[in-house]
Amino acid sequence: MLSVWLGLYTVNAVYGDTIIMPCRLDVPNDLMFGKWKYEMANDAPVFIAFRSSTKKNVQYDDVTEYKNRLSLSENYTLSIKNARIGDEKRFVCMLVTEDNVFEEPTIVKVFKQPSQPEIVNRAKFLETELLTMLGECIARDSYPEGNLTWYKNEKVLQPVEGAVVINLQTDVDKASGLYTMRSSLKFMPTKEDANAQFTCTVTYYGPSGQEIIRSKPAVFDVYYPTEKVTIEVLPKRSTIKEGDNITLKCLGNGNPPPQEFLFYIPGEPEAIRSSSVYALTDVRRNATGEYKCSLVNKSLMDSTNITVHYLDLLLIPNATVFWRKDNTRMRSTPSFSSLQYQDAGNYICETTLQEVEGLKKSQTLTLIVEGKPQIKMTKKTSTDGSFKTIACLVEGFPKPAVQWIVTGSGSVINKTEETKYVNGRFSSKIIIAPEENVTLTCIAENQLERTVTSLNVSAISIPESDEPDERTDDNTEKVNDQAKLIVGIVVGLLLAALVAGIVYWLYMKKSKTASKHVDKDLGNTEENKKLEENNHKSEA
Repeated sequence: MLSVWLGLYTVNAVYGDTIIMPCRLDVPNDLMFGKWKYEMANDAPVFIAFRSSTKKNVQYDDVTEYKNRLSLSENYTLSIKNARIGDEKRFVCMLVTEDNVFEEPTIVKVFKQPSQPEIVNRAKFLETELLTMLGECIARDSYPEGNLTWYKNEKVLQPVEGAVVINLQTDVDKASGLYTMRSSLKFMPTKEDANAQFTCTVTYYGPSGQEIIRSKPAVFDVYYPTEKVTIEVLPKRSTIKEGDNITLKCLGNGNPPPQEFLFYIPGEPEAIRSSSVYALTDVRRNATGEYKCSLVNKSLMDSTNITVHYLDLLLIPNATVFWRKDNTRMRSTPSFSSLQYQDAGNYICETTLQEVEGLKKSQTLTLIVEGKPQIKMTKKTSTDGSFKTIACLVEGFPKPAVQWIVTGSGSVINKTEETKYVNGRFSSKIIIAPEENVTLTCIAENQLERTVTSLNVSAISIPESDEPDERTDDNTEKVNDQAKLIVGIVVGLLLAALVAGIVYWLYMKKSKTASKHVDKDLGNTEENKKLEENNHKSEA
């Protein structure tokens, strides 16, 4: 392949192939002979081939590296078999006449495709949280030198301190001049790297330009610790009855999975160490209970409840059965499809035998309904707008503890009021008059969970008090209305008093006249007294 390199014609040759170099000069009519030579920097030119134009004979100079490799055609094209790295030289074609010497140089470049990259010295497995030598990528016999790149799931792996460490090394064979590239990869995996595909590529330059060769993928087993333990009952069925055989199976989600566990069996004083399965044969009713399994170090545990069903056939007289809850007789046998907090309480089963007087038995069952805290927040502004009441309605059992927090200061509010805790519900409230917008957070927590809810509360708008004459709010209107009412009442009283005074004056005037008339006409002292008493009653 011919190309221009630094202004000169270049022949690109593949390592091991034949290099063909045309002379690229017009052959003159008076040509005597043609010759080829090569030139090296700081060295004298070396002649390698000669051809006479008249005698048609060809001669090759005694140059060791080109012995039996050269061929010069009639048109003075020079061929070199089995191209080597050492053939990268500046070759010159010379055509000689009696009067002149014509020269034309050609540059030879040799390329060698490297072998397919291979990932060797692979790790048997990788482990999370541990930087491990994953492997080494090797590409051999390249010319010129190539570059190696690592990929994970077809994405380039870049160095990351403590997690991805890549080291490159290049060696050259002194005899052939070919390069061998090596790249080692240290890698710290995560659980997600299980089944990840690692590859490496070599990028090199060939006669046609840049080329890439990819290695075969490598997949590594990733070890990670167990984070969860699960217990299950086999065979899987809805009910277990007396006489059944069952198997407890304990699993850990680590890799590799744990091989031994501790099984906790009701009635057994100590845990039983076993493989991942534990068999129970011919189970009885006393096998009912909670079964657990854990890792050997007891760090992780899971449990399941097993109920062994049984049936007893007894010949007994008819009995009357009824239920009580909290000393109140129930109409039917208690049954729950969806438990509520009010369902909690003491249930008493009482049995009496009618045929035998005084024969009765009872048994108490205490039902506890637990629930995670549920929160609903409300706010209400007072009628006069001077404060706000924030309520946190809480539901849960055991009774959740409630905390209030004001965002900004981060302080806990202790001055709260709580209602009575009834049927798993109560409310906690505070009264505030914020001068700026705040966020109140209500936190409810019991043994089951911690629940947090927040509510934004706007600032209280306090009216100005420095200019009372300009106030036009509802309170001012009410005060004015009250003042008008008081004035109206006072004026009414004064008018009533004035009228009463005039009536009294007229009456007294009439009374005196009547009195004089009686005294004069009758002269009866006792009648005058009665009349005077009647006058006083009228005044009253």
